[in-house]
Amino acid sequence: MDFDLNDEQRQLKDSVERLLAASYGDLNKRMGYMKEPKGYSAALWKQYADLGLLAVPFAEEHGGLGQGLTETMIIAEAFGRALVIEPYFATVVLSGGVLRHSGNEALLKELVPAIVEGKLTLALAHQERQARYDIAD
Repeated sequence: MDFDLNDEQRQLKDSVERLLAASYGDLNKRMGYMKEPKGYSAALWKQYADLGLLAVPFAEEHGGLGQGLTETMIIAEAFGRALVIEPYFATVVLSGGVLRHSGNEALLKELVPAIVEGKLTLALAHQERQARYDIAD
């Protein structure tokens, strides 16, 4: 098995790391982002959308780039290393993953374009009291 990144994957990794070094390299910037109305940088979120980072795991037919798990992990690893506060993991990885595997074509057509454009963020609510969730169970 070959676990080396191909040229496109290395280019993605380098691009994301450069972007994050410029936008998260200074603690004062991070503190400023946290003080914004959404609790993160709406401008950076829009930039992630413009660069296609939010579109990576979604199918092309829904407005995504149709990339694989490796490309998503490259982005997630870089975001984790930079301690990014924008809701990439919650929106694209967790909620987006549930959405992609739901089989609900109407929902995919409705929500994925908004996620890809950076207009919609999601949170996965899988442990709610009203859903008979019992932490002791």
